[in-house]
Amino acid sequence: MVLALCTAFALSQAYRTVGAIMAGQLQADFKLSAQDLGVFSGSFHFAFGAMQLFMGIGIDLYGVRRTVLTAFPLAIVGAVVSALSTDYLVLVAGQVLIGVGCAPAFLVCTVFIARHFPAARFASVSGLVLGIGGVGMLATGTPLAWLVQAHSWRAGFVVLGVASVAAWLAILLWVREPAREGAQPRESVPAALRQFGTLFAMPHTLGILLLGAVTYAAFISLRGLWLGPLLIERHGYSLVQSGNVALAVSVISLVGPPLFGRFDRDGPARRRRIVLCALAYAGLFAAIAFLNAAWLDIAATMLIGLVSGFIVWQYADVRVAYPVALTGRAMAVFTMAMFLGVALMQWLTGAVASVAAAYGIETFKVVLATIAFLLVAGAAAFAWLPKPGAAFRS
Repeated sequence: MVLALCTAFALSQAYRTVGAIMAGQLQADFKLSAQDLGVFSGSFHFAFGAMQLFMGIGIDLYGVRRTVLTAFPLAIVGAVVSALSTDYLVLVAGQVLIGVGCAPAFLVCTVFIARHFPAARFASVSGLVLGIGGVGMLATGTPLAWLVQAHSWRAGFVVLGVASVAAWLAILLWVREPAREGAQPRESVPAALRQFGTLFAMPHTLGILLLGAVTYAAFISLRGLWLGPLLIERHGYSLVQSGNVALAVSVISLVGPPLFGRFDRDGPARRRRIVLCALAYAGLFAAIAFLNAAWLDIAATMLIGLVSGFIVWQYADVRVAYPVALTGRAMAVFTMAMFLGVALMQWLTGAVASVAAAYGIETFKVVLATIAFLLVAGAAAFAWLPKPGAAFRS
């Protein structure tokens, strides 16, 4: 059942990383600026993140299976709208529909694991899910680059739409959510919303969300938006060559979450490791920004793909930072922060890229330095703002 749920998550990973391969053709067809391209890519993540609270309520009230089966058809509709669009605003609307449809894709996996696996296995099983779901990024490496180069970006959306239909059918046929022991009477929607208010009122929530908003966003902004243009414009790579690099980065990123999940440690040690990894992560982005060598850019990007696996520790930290009754909603809030962070980072990097171009400064230097700065700021917030109480870590 977890594997069936992972099919929707894998498709959401594919949809959120198409921008890196489609960017050149989209800019040519729709006469897009760098900022327009950032809005296109960020609209998926904004819709995805904005719907997390509602998807969390849906999962709590109606279950994992019904929530994902109800929402995911919107991703199929969005793929069709995107493939047929002849106007930039329609293209963005398609991305919004895809984002809403994919909104429960990862959350249903984490909540299912939290409810039906032992707490001690949460990080390791979540790491495997992140690794398996990352297969979706493989499709947006060399295979999608070949398809887009041989046909068009529209063909890419058609193929992803067909795959989304297959994923929806797999969940319909194979997922049967087990009953939870000691299940409580169903809450009303207003009561569920009040519980979210409780989460935001806790003093340690802010630091968790500020770092959560930049770690995944950094990787997806590079892999899903800027990697293709970086290799093509800075180093003269072809679309397929840049797709090969994207494929290699995606393969390496599959290894990171299971690897980091195996080495998870509870308590203060986990939080210290999270801060150290975030700072090392920032250093890799700074290296790509300022050192400007093809081999180093590729090596650093691959290391970023591997080190991004430490995000599974952030989920494990959320798992123990709140009372058991709030675990599902805490994960929904954290996931919301992650994907709103992706939307904000992709919009912001598109904006700074446009400003850099206007002043004759190399675009990628400013974009990647901005990402590095945001990672350092997020790590500082996580380290210095209030930490969870000991009662929640037991």
